[in-house]
Amino acid sequence: MRCGLHLHDLKGPNLTSTILVTGGAGYIGSHMILGLIDRGDRVVVIDNLSTGVREQVCSDAELVEGDVADTELVRDILKRRKVDAVIHFAGSVIVPESVTDPLKYYDNNTGATRNLLAACIAEGVSRFVFSSTAAVYGMPDTTIVTEETPTAPINPYGRSKLMTEWMLRDIAAAHPFRFMALRYFNVAGADPAGRTGQSTPRATHLIKRACQAALGRVPALDIFGTDFDTPDGTGVRDYIHVSDLIAAHLLALDALAGGAESNVFNCGYGRGLSVREIIAAVERVSGNKVPAREGPRRAGDPGMLVADSSKLTRQLGWTPRHGDIDEIVKSAYAWEKHLA
Repeated sequence: MRCGLHLHDLKGPNLTSTILVTGGAGYIGSHMILGLIDRGDRVVVIDNLSTGVREQVCSDAELVEGDVADTELVRDILKRRKVDAVIHFAGSVIVPESVTDPLKYYDNNTGATRNLLAACIAEGVSRFVFSSTAAVYGMPDTTIVTEETPTAPINPYGRSKLMTEWMLRDIAAAHPFRFMALRYFNVAGADPAGRTGQSTPRATHLIKRACQAALGRVPALDIFGTDFDTPDGTGVRDYIHVSDLIAAHLLALDALAGGAESNVFNCGYGRGLSVREIIAAVERVSGNKVPAREGPRRAGDPGMLVADSSKLTRQLGWTPRHGDIDEIVKSAYAWEKHLA
């Protein structure tokens, strides 16, 4: 993969750091690698390639094929590469699958992370950025959720991630260890330079699936639920461009390097878009009709989930650059065409 184009204009630490990125062959992880490489950091990736794509790992990064649950392997990587910090993406992310196969999620997400954290503590790696999720909030009483909104996940995916947040808090209280947990809302889009995008074969992301439908690669886009208590009856989500999400990770990483205390941040734009509004955006960008078929709600899906990310802006100085939905869809659609 082409990389190292210095497109993000992000300032890193004064000294080059070595960062371990788990799950770096996945959608968000591959963008994270580019963000780090663009600013001059050294990157080591560990990925078992169960869902990741080897070709999505920037050639300037070192890829170790393995599992984060393998404590001895991870310890060896941390020690030999003199890793300064870990950014943890590896895990399973499909909500309906977590309902039908909860043990997989408690194994891949919670159990494996426990082993990864044990390796970090053993090797004295004290800075950790965690890929959490808005699913920890479940079905909140308020339309806009802050980091203080009670966590009450309604599916095993959300519970597995919240358990990891609890582990991080407990470890930080017991050891010289600090973390940032970023609670993602709906991540979408692709690298503006076209270097990487959502390539996971089983991806269920709405915008990707809508782009596939517009290109005729799937028969139709499935709309799961049209009877939610939302303006048009379809689910409403806060969609954040992957490049803005990566910027938040870099800010979190640098805050830890500067001595910041452990913290949790929402990552979203503070506005929601329905499934039908996303379909309309894809049709505008592509110029094609998006065939759709309506079906029942999926297990574990809340009707509306929108972020209040003012804490991220206030404390870390995060300023989103790619918030226009047509820009998000344009980058996702361009990547989908590239995959042909």
